[in-house]
Amino acid sequence: MYIFPFERQDDHPVLTSARQTAANQILLTYDRRADLNSAVRLSNYWIRSNAGTNSAASVNMGNALSASNALQPDMAMITPADNSGMHFLITFRSNIPPRTLYIVLPCFVNTEGAAGFNGENWGPYSMNMFIGM
Repeated sequence: MYIFPFERQDDHPVLTSARQTAANQILLTYDRRADLNSAVRLSNYWIRSNAGTNSAASVNMGNALSASNALQPDMAMITPADNSGMHFLITFRSNIPPRTLYIVLPCFVNTEGAAGFNGENWGPYSMNMFIGM
C-alpha cells in the first residue's frame, strides 16, 4: 500500500493507479478498502480523453464533471478484481481506442463501512492517467 505524504482531512479512498489490462479493461487501485456499493457505481466515475468523448471517455478535457457526463451503463460495468476491496475492473462494452490519453476521475467513493463522502477520490500523487493500447 502506498502511503500519501500529507495529512488528509477526510478519510476516504484515493485512487493510486489506473492501468489498462486488456483491450477493454482498466484496473483501478485505491489506497484503502472502499465501500463496495459506491466503488462499483458507474455514476461515480468519469474518464477524460484528449481526443474527445469515445467508447471509453465520457467527458472532454475542458468540460466540468456532471451527472450527465459520468460513465453510463451502456458504456461499461465495474466489478471487484479481487476480495481486497481495493482493486476494481472497469470493463467496457467496446475496446478502448488506442494512442489516446485518458484520465480516470472517481468521485463519491466511500471507505468501507462509511457513507456520505462527496469529494474527489484522486489526489496529487494519483497515477490516474494512461495511454490507450
